Amino acid sequence: RYCTPTGKVEKAANPNGSLKNIAGICDRSGKILGMMPHPERASDPILSGTDGIKLFQGLFE
Repeated sequence: RYCTPTGKVEKAANPNGSLKNIAGICDRSGKILGMMPHPERASDPILSGTDGIKLFQGLFE
């Protein structure tokens, strides 16, 4: 869910107006994931930062 840096779920933290601040969903197995945030856009310093790379690194752990 979209939240503030302190973890509070509130309307102001939701950049796209999704219902209940939902940012992503996955199936029960955890193998299928749908995300609204785009971590690939934050995977290189040239693109604005590297916070998104953590998601991709987690796929290999």
